[in-house]
Amino acid sequence: MTLGPQNSIADSPPQPIEVCPEGIPVELKKRPQWINWKYAWNGKKWTKHPYDPRSDRKASSTDLMTWCTFEEAVAALKTGKYDGVGFVFCSADPFVGVDLDECRYPETGKIEEWAQKILERFEDAVHVEVSPSGEGVHLITRGVRKEGVNTKRVEVYGQDRYFTITGVAL
Repeated sequence: MTLGPQNSIADSPPQPIEVCPEGIPVELKKRPQWINWKYAWNGKKWTKHPYDPRSDRKASSTDLMTWCTFEEAVAALKTGKYDGVGFVFCSADPFVGVDLDECRYPETGKIEEWAQKILERFEDAVHVEVSPSGEGVHLITRGVRKEGVNTKRVEVYGQDRYFTITGVAL
């Protein structure tokens, strides 16, 4: 299932869902594991590149010196230079992120059955939200995951990756 049309180089980047800082749990906000992100064209599609708002240089999901506080990321987002904020998963935190792609219909909010089954397995999730496209779901739970999982529609990471964060409840 493809929910939306792919943009071409002639198009502008997709318009992400506006970040709702109030919808992001305090336990994530208090950790200095935040970055900003902005769209970049990779020759085939628009991708989300992480940035350190203090230097305006690319951030790294493995270099904590390129991360910032939640407050710094939100302030940088308000300048209009970035398209969103993101949370970096690292070995020092208790979080694992699950990214479910192309599983939500933005017009109705309906979730595909396969994704709903996954969500039901994580009743105690720390945070569940709509992805920036509106067509996916991000889930953050407690756990440990050293090796990532990346299939066509499901990604799971516990370190060395970042998730875009919207704060928009599912």
